[in-house]
Amino acid sequence: MRSRRTSTSCSEVLRSFMKDDSSATAPSWESLPALRADTPGCEQVIHFNNAGCGLLATPILQTMQAHLTLEARIGGYEAAAARAGEVREFYPELAALIGCGPDNIAFAGSATHAYATALSAIPFERGDVILTTRNDFVSNQLAFLSLRRRFGVDIVHAPDLPAGGVDVEAMALLMKVHRPRLVAATHIPTNSGLVQPVAEIGRHCRELDLLYLVDACQSVGQYPIDVEQIGCDLLTGTCRKFLRGPRGSGFLFVSDRFLRAGYEPLFIDMHGADWTAAGTYRPSATASRFEEWEFPYATVLGCVAAVRYARSVGIEAISRRTPELARRLRAGLDALPGVRALDQGNQLGALVTISIDGWQADEFKTALDARRINSALSFRRFAQFDFADKDVDWCLRLSPHYYNTDGEVSEVVAAIAELQATR
Repeated sequence: MRSRRTSTSCSEVLRSFMKDDSSATAPSWESLPALRADTPGCEQVIHFNNAGCGLLATPILQTMQAHLTLEARIGGYEAAAARAGEVREFYPELAALIGCGPDNIAFAGSATHAYATALSAIPFERGDVILTTRNDFVSNQLAFLSLRRRFGVDIVHAPDLPAGGVDVEAMALLMKVHRPRLVAATHIPTNSGLVQPVAEIGRHCRELDLLYLVDACQSVGQYPIDVEQIGCDLLTGTCRKFLRGPRGSGFLFVSDRFLRAGYEPLFIDMHGADWTAAGTYRPSATASRFEEWEFPYATVLGCVAAVRYARSVGIEAISRRTPELARRLRAGLDALPGVRALDQGNQLGALVTISIDGWQADEFKTALDARRINSALSFRRFAQFDFADKDVDWCLRLSPHYYNTDGEVSEVVAAIAELQATR
């Protein structure tokens, strides 16, 4: 599909955008040079793939390296025992970040693993309804389809508003009609900058006493998260994205009422339960029932350092700066001939998605890689509803973070304008 803009040249649009850049009133962070100095990757690339992985800050890297060195010197079990106190800090640090108690937090190897483990605790039966949205993470949708195939559950998708994002009132009506076994929503889907009104959905769930699961993978570290305000029973997140932690790390929040009701994962292990007699066991009273015995301890310690780093920068400040960088990037790109910004909704976060005329997906990303600009691709198989509505088969995703600069925003717009000018 061709862009609607063909009359303005790339150079004209770029000059206009650069002029706007010089007079913009973007947030002024006195600490930005120090934050960038803490981030070695800033010297190597323009990293606009924070929705994939944020660049590690030096304190996080050093924390992990120190523990791996200790493991090499004295042994893995012994190193874990020596750092047991620091490892336990994972729980109060994550709890402070999202507004719950330490006993409500479980470590996971990824947000997807945490999500699947949470789903496994719900004893679905044929005819049960999962009520979700049309803008959900692909792995979550696949999990629902797997449950439908195996147990015969029904999947109901709430409609979107014309402007984008779920129609909460329509979703609330579906709650009353179907009395779903589970309501599920993704705060920010990975394929667009849409920010869903998860707290409004949660209010309706509480009124009807429905189980509510939230995927906060893209919002943790980008926005303040308060599980009490959201009203969820379960929430999953990762540490590698906007928290700037290591890969292979995630977490699960489990509410007190979910724990008291006795929900437990389908496969529980020796860390999550006590084998009390030959024919019985007792699950942990805390969210640790959703954990496994083996931990990547250097990664856990890296997560602790990442959460502390994010909180020291200030989540409220991050929530203002990061979406503002994305707003300026989105506006600059959407003004280019042959480029269309795809993000829709009343609130947009730091994920900027665009379609680009005249290019194949891998070809365009390779061209950006050659310019040391990090980005990501999304395809229709990741977002069947959303991409069908937008009539695209792929998009480029760019996701700045607080340590990126206005100058980098301008450089990325300039690079894409120059690439488009070759077509």
